[in-house]
Amino acid sequence: MKYIHTDKAPKTVGPYSQAIEAEGLIFCSGQIGLDSKGNLFEGTIPQLNQIMRNIEEVLKAAGSSLSKVIKTTIFLKNISEFQQVNEAYGTYFSTHKPARSTVEVSNLPKGALIEIEAIAVK
Repeated sequence: MKYIHTDKAPKTVGPYSQAIEAEGLIFCSGQIGLDSKGNLFEGTIPQLNQIMRNIEEVLKAAGSSLSKVIKTTIFLKNISEFQQVNEAYGTYFSTHKPARSTVEVSNLPKGALIEIEAIAVK
């Protein structure tokens, strides 16, 4: 097992790793729309775009990429934004379409509107 860390993504907000590599898989912890300095973007889609940049940086540090993502989970504060999230998310996964779950949650860390976790192959 190998712990993955990059300064190009925000520090974790708790006692966990940005990602862990095990058995050829990269398990990315949930990312919220923070930049590497800890600033939270405003709005669901700007947060989603920052989250995807964060996941991309964590995967790059692990020797993987978005094209190798096999599963994501999206946690949305407001499920009524599902369609807008789908459209923005689809720009990152247009031809390669990982398995995905999306759930509405009552709250997220730091007042975030969306959180995404990912699993990728090395």
